[in-house]
Amino acid sequence: MKKIKTKREIIKIYNRSKIFFTDKDFVDMEITDFSLGDFTNIGIGVIIYVNTSKVCAKELALLPFQICPQHIHPNIDGVEGKEETFRCRWGQVYLYVEGKLKKPIKVKAPDCYKDKFTVFHEIILKPGDQYTLKPQTWHWFQAGAEGAVLSEFSTHSFDAGDIFFDKNIKRIPKDN
Repeated sequence: MKKIKTKREIIKIYNRSKIFFTDKDFVDMEITDFSLGDFTNIGIGVIIYVNTSKVCAKELALLPFQICPQHIHPNIDGVEGKEETFRCRWGQVYLYVEGKLKKPIKVKAPDCYKDKFTVFHEIILKPGDQYTLKPQTWHWFQAGAEGAVLSEFSTHSFDAGDIFFDKNIKRIPKDN
């Protein structure tokens, strides 16, 4: 992943959202391709405001049609998995969760990843829309044509403990 170019692209998405960010937010921002080496298709930019033992607040930025891959937040050491609420701030997001498939979905996943997803109940989030996931819910999401910015409000976040459907994924790459 070409980190400087990639970081600039994510910062452009954040700036389009009209949310104010500090220089420190962008310096501390996490950029991940989930160790797949295909950031344009599978990846995310994350700004963490707070992550205590009880609450977490983040901003998530995705490039056009970029995917955050299917995962679940499991119980860890007797602590219930993360409950999270996504609120769309800018762009459009297609969120997929467990449940009944009601219609053809809008997703445009590249063919090489089609077998990496098993949940297809679609929730479309536009600016101002939000959706809360209960703990231990398989989910994934994809930005629309412009890219997207999502706010995430949740219980404590332990990203290294997330379980991904694609076993090739490493949530916290060794070089981060």
